[in-house]
Amino acid sequence: MRWWSFANFVSNAGTWMQLTVQNLLVLQITGSAAATGLSLSVQAAPALLISLFGGAAVDRWPRKVTAAVSQALLGAIAFATAVLVALDRLDMTSLMVLAAVTGVVATVDGPACALLGNDLVPVADVPSAIGVGALVHQAGCLVGTALAGLTVGFLGTAAAYAANGLSFLFVASVIPFLRPAPGAARGAAAGGRARPAQDMTVREGLVFFARRPRLLALAGITGVSAVFGRNYGLTLAVLVTGPLAGGAGAFGTVSTVLAAGGILGALLGARMRRPSVRLVGLLAASGALLQVVAGLSPSLAVLLALVLPMAVVESVSDTAGRAVLQTDPPARLRGRVLGVWGSIGTVWNLGGPPALGLLMELAGARGALVAGGLVIAGAIGAGHLLRGRRTPAPVTLGTQEGDLAGKAALSTAA
Repeated sequence: MRWWSFANFVSNAGTWMQLTVQNLLVLQITGSAAATGLSLSVQAAPALLISLFGGAAVDRWPRKVTAAVSQALLGAIAFATAVLVALDRLDMTSLMVLAAVTGVVATVDGPACALLGNDLVPVADVPSAIGVGALVHQAGCLVGTALAGLTVGFLGTAAAYAANGLSFLFVASVIPFLRPAPGAARGAAAGGRARPAQDMTVREGLVFFARRPRLLALAGITGVSAVFGRNYGLTLAVLVTGPLAGGAGAFGTVSTVLAAGGILGALLGARMRRPSVRLVGLLAASGALLQVVAGLSPSLAVLLALVLPMAVVESVSDTAGRAVLQTDPPARLRGRVLGVWGSIGTVWNLGGPPALGLLMELAGARGALVAGGLVIAGAIGAGHLLRGRRTPAPVTLGTQEGDLAGKAALSTAA
């Protein structure tokens, strides 16, 4: 698990380095901010439909082989981009094609790597392992973003893509040496042989997700939070530079506090043992109320005092949600459930920022933060009241290898 966490830190740093450089590269080629957003959307769009099949592939194929091959393919794409940049042959069309191919491979790589990490620890430690993964992600984001500027300044844009390619190959080289921990939750495809295709259909994952009230509730909480909150890079940037009359330096300070809160939240999330949808909802509602108060901040100092707990609550909530998502389904279905989640998440990731931008146009930065926070808290509160008024219907799952102990009869109250 230590080797896996270190490899993922290296890979996350390389990925964030490439994403930062890619935005600068698109601006350099086109001079258009809209084109920059389009390149990110093209990379994310394949997850809308292909994630369903990517999740099925993760359940069907040997997990270590799947993760190693997907990491190697992502590395090859990064190296190909580096060569095109070095030869000055990269245009907008080829960049979009490479971004789309990256998005397709990521629909398999994401769930494969997430579930492979869970195989490395005992069942009881899976929520903690997911928290460690969140910490690694936050740290990699900070380091990769910082290294992007240094790499481009000293070695050029192509070097950033080459470094990301090397980071993927490092992960691929570590995977063959990983061994599951004693008592680990090994999925159906974690071993050395593939499952028959007729036993691993996409429909089975969709049906399970649609009939699982706690997963639907988790999707509702996460979706409303993603659309009306969470996009602090957009809302707080407008608030700081507009009503609070701050500059780029002031927003940089806010961004630093957000990052620090994310790391602190990941540390706290790694200590969770029994995360639940109820906890995710409570944290999301608390963060929404903090967002309302932040929207009313009279000064930058007050905003900074609120930003840290906002980021901590968001990070812990995200970690708890991922833990529920990756441990609630039976082991044989987890890849397909993550695939369904990837498709749903793409909808709000693509639609959330434009909807929030429209809300800011109509109500301003303060109005968007206040209204968005009230919508999130109100929706979660209403869902809690509606759940309490109906009789919980137990959902019984067959006990299989890899299932969490004591989870055979979870009700909607869970």
